[in-house]
Formats: sequence, structure tokens, C-alpha cells
Amino acid sequence: MFQTFFPDEYLDSAYQVDYESLYERGYRGIIFDIDNTLVPHGAPADQRAEQLFKRLKEIGFSCCLLSNNQYSRVSSFNKNIQVHFIEDAHKPSRKNYLKAMDLMGTDLERTVFIGDQLFTDVYGAKRTGMHNILVKPIHPKEEIQIVLKRKLEKIVLYFYRKEQRKRKNS
Repeated sequence: MFQTFFPDEYLDSAYQVDYESLYERGYRGIIFDIDNTLVPHGAPADQRAEQLFKRLKEIGFSCCLLSNNQYSRVSSFNKNIQVHFIEDAHKPSRKNYLKAMDLMGTDLERTVFIGDQLFTDVYGAKRTGMHNILVKPIHPKEEIQIVLKRKLEKIVLYFYRKEQRKRKNS
């Protein structure tokens, strides 16, 4: 029942992903959520985010920001990063995951999604058929509707970890 929401990978941070390994495995496009994935909710792109995108471009990745936030938030975050972006994405709807791949010139086999929420980010990527990586939220301060979702996420992640332990022991 909960497997629909299980991420393909679960890591501590978007800054700890082995991007070189992803590239070696054939991935060429990365779609990112912004808030609590790359920076705390509402924060501008910081030096760490800017350096990450510089590194990703040097590796050879095309990137796209996919956010449910409005244009002003997403465009201001992207000011110094300069990648593709889609605002008001209506995640988990598949439509803008597909549009992001179109913008980057990639396909499902060569694209990975990285985000911090199961019920929007990961679920949307899974519905689209895209490899996905769930990362832990950067900061605990969140809007009330997200706080409520986090309580449900804990239940799903409990069963996810339980299944991961079973696989390791098999």
C-alpha cells in the first residue's frame, strides 16, 4: 500500500548525492525541488546552491527547477543559477515533470528528480516513471500544510525503512 510513495533512494541531503556516479550511470538531466531541498523554505540561492549548479553544469547535466511556488519565488532563486525552471508546477501532476524533461532535452531513462517531500515530489516523479531521490528537509520551519504532511510521511518512511532492512537481510 505504501510502496506507491517509496522513494528510489533516500539520502540526507541534495548536497551529498554522488552526481558523478549518476552521470556515469547515464543520467543527463536533474529536476530539483527548491524549498527545503536546496535551501530553507523561502531562502534565496546561497553560495552552496550556486556552487552545486556550477558543478552540475561542468559535469554535463542539464537542470530544471520544478516548484509549486509562484514565478517571483522561483525566478529570484534562479537569478544566479540560470537553469530551466517551472513555477506553479502542481506537483504531483505528471504534466510539468514531462515539460521539464522536454526543456532539458532528456527522457525518463536519463532524468532523475530530487526533492524533500514524498506526497508531491517523489509521488509525482514515480507517477511519471522517473528515478527519484528523496532528501531530508534542510530546515524544520515549514508551512502548516507541510507540517501535517510530514506526520504522514513519517508513517510511510517507517515502512520504507522496514522494507529496506528486509532487503538487506535477504
